[in-house]
Amino acid sequence: MASQITTPPFSELVRVFTRIGCLSFGGPVGQIALMHRELVEERKWIDEEQYLHALNFCHLLPGPEAQQLATWIGWRMHGVKGGLAAGLLFVVPGALIILALSILYAYAANLTWFAALFLGMKAAVLAIVVQALIRIGGRALNTSFKLAMAAVAFVALFFFNLPFPLVVLGAGLTGIVVAQRQPRWLALKTGLAPPVTTPRPWGKTLGTVGIWLTIWAAPMVVVLLTLGQDHVLWQIGSFFSQLAIVTFGGAYAVLAYMAQEAVQGYGWLSAGEMADGLGLAETTPGPLIMVTQFVGYLAAFRSPEPFAPLIAGIIGAGLTTWVTFAPCFLWIFAFAPWVERMENAQWLKGGLATLTAAIVGVIANLTIWFALHVLFAGVAERQFGPARLYWPDLSSFSSQAALLSLLAAFLIFRLKWNVIKTLSVTCLTSLAWGWIAL
Repeated sequence: MASQITTPPFSELVRVFTRIGCLSFGGPVGQIALMHRELVEERKWIDEEQYLHALNFCHLLPGPEAQQLATWIGWRMHGVKGGLAAGLLFVVPGALIILALSILYAYAANLTWFAALFLGMKAAVLAIVVQALIRIGGRALNTSFKLAMAAVAFVALFFFNLPFPLVVLGAGLTGIVVAQRQPRWLALKTGLAPPVTTPRPWGKTLGTVGIWLTIWAAPMVVVLLTLGQDHVLWQIGSFFSQLAIVTFGGAYAVLAYMAQEAVQGYGWLSAGEMADGLGLAETTPGPLIMVTQFVGYLAAFRSPEPFAPLIAGIIGAGLTTWVTFAPCFLWIFAFAPWVERMENAQWLKGGLATLTAAIVGVIANLTIWFALHVLFAGVAERQFGPARLYWPDLSSFSSQAALLSLLAAFLIFRLKWNVIKTLSVTCLTSLAWGWIAL
């Protein structure tokens, strides 16, 4: 009941979101469930209807929905100050842990035991990505049209290497058109939504956008003026700024695009290292998209001039985190006053539904890409006219990686183990295997 809802003092909000930020394991599903238990069920800071309404709103925005939901809840209770506190506390604990692990990884990656540890991690990540594909596909592909959109997105990315932003934009525009003409293809509810009587806050929205665009761009201006556009820090900031705009559908939706660009486009790290980074992000609190920080650290660490490698890596990680998450605050603070209108927009629901279906194809592309690079040490690309095909070197097949992946799949799908337990077992098994082989 509304009378039971209480607004906590700011100090209490900080304390609770610090706890949530340190315990937010398990990806967006686990994080959203944790906040629901802490804030709706136990403390009654927000009611069920408001929570679900805000969650739907966050699904419409690019970026990690769980972190944006935390920001919205903080904004709802204490304005911009509350939104900043809740959003930052959701990110900072995981960011600090990922930074520490990235530093360790960069210095210890050539050690035998470290390689064995991360082989176990990569095997588990493969099973985790397959699980994400099955879960999201089962939820999103509830019509034949959505299934077709997923297939088109997969073919466009896997075989024709079309730009990820183009695939996302095309899917969204297709959904907008279909929502107006054939809403049943998207399983959209028809009928008139209740009118929204609140005034349109144009002035406040434009002011907020201006302020946060300035905040978002500030470190990039410093990089441009001091190091120029040819420096790796400018490349890092530009790439992840663009990525922040198209991260609809959660981290898995953009991981394939990010991995392929970081590995094949920029050469910042290898495919195996990309899988290692995802494994680190899976085992730490905070949004899964925090894997971008790992990539930013290694990219700057390996091209450090004029800094020392450690300092360059820390700057690269910090810049990556800044340009990845600053837009999240922009979206929430600018568009939260419009939440009711956005919830009722049929065209927007259609665009999001089709985009979500296409993202299943995107994740399928990621799944096969990861599988090839985890199971085979050598993977080449061959062109067949306009089409591109990955071609593994069969002699480089890793039976150890395959058996560890099967073990992870058994633990996840058969025994229903969570991510942390599965990763622990596969990593320890890989370490023991390496020790026995010595």
